Amino acid sequence: MEKVSIIGAGSWGTALAFVLAENGHDSLIWTRRAEQADEINSQHTNNQYLPQVNLPENLNSTSELQEAVQHAQTIVLAVPTVAMRETCRRIQESLTEPAVFVHVSKGIDPNTLERISEIIADEIDEELREAIVVLSGPSHAEEVVLRHPTTVAAASSNMEAAERVQDLFMSNYFRVYTNKDVIGVELGGALKNVIALAAGISDGLGYGDNAKAALITRGLAEITRLGVKMGADQQTFSGLTGLGDLVVTCTSVHSRNWRAGNSLGKGQTLERVTEEMGMVIEGVRTTKAAYQLAEQFGVNMPLTEALYSILFGNVPPKQAVDELMNRGKKQEIDTFFGI
Repeated sequence: MEKVSIIGAGSWGTALAFVLAENGHDSLIWTRRAEQADEINSQHTNNQYLPQVNLPENLNSTSELQEAVQHAQTIVLAVPTVAMRETCRRIQESLTEPAVFVHVSKGIDPNTLERISEIIADEIDEELREAIVVLSGPSHAEEVVLRHPTTVAAASSNMEAAERVQDLFMSNYFRVYTNKDVIGVELGGALKNVIALAAGISDGLGYGDNAKAALITRGLAEITRLGVKMGADQQTFSGLTGLGDLVVTCTSVHSRNWRAGNSLGKGQTLERVTEEMGMVIEGVRTTKAAYQLAEQFGVNMPLTEALYSILFGNVPPKQAVDELMNRGKKQEIDTFFGI
């Protein structure tokens, strides 16, 4: 048994806390709201994010960040990317001993173009970071708490830390592989949200399976091209955190990015979609970051450019699709790998 703190009591943070508690670990989940902590402690539920789910009785919660930080030497960061930097700054103030940081958020800061592990490294002093591990893969919280088979990857430059995280989370329904390619795992997890938004728009427009298959395939090509240019291992994008996460996020109604795109395809405005979702749509911020990274690294990303024009250029979705389909002729494999 180990002491683990989970920072963030949304659906994914709660699902991971569920796994850790079921594995027998002393798990403490932090939420900003005292009433949510009280609900988890007294009723063993978190109905706002995972309705009709009974949480393990050994899973405890607190609304005091300092208590959560000082509870454990393994800290799981499960807050939206927009809140990651400020959360890390607050954690830094409460740290007294080095910790292993496990981040499970999928995004890129559109202001600095930093990956999440880079944000953590910026904000947490090196002497207080035992290691940074990325936990990512095709995993919906709603299915994890039903104990449906789920497989993810733990990536770190410190393989001992990655294996430690693997041991923490492994169960008969939650399987964890290790991976050394932090860049590839983070980029795959972040950029698939961009393609999922596009897939949702396609479905909202009523375009069917042919279009979605093309989006997933050509989307993977874009992600791979940019990832390799940024130093990732090409093979990572054929794995769980590349193709695996891309497929599940583009095809499932559990995906908030797909749902947001679907509403956009049906004619709703981005402002209305964001308001109705009531949760962070990571793909919107990541689209802005991916668009800038494509320019910075000189990578051709037509799907990302089209989505950017819809989200930030007021281009109607149907017009953006027509422009994509009427581009000049290309060879498939050469453009897939950016040759």
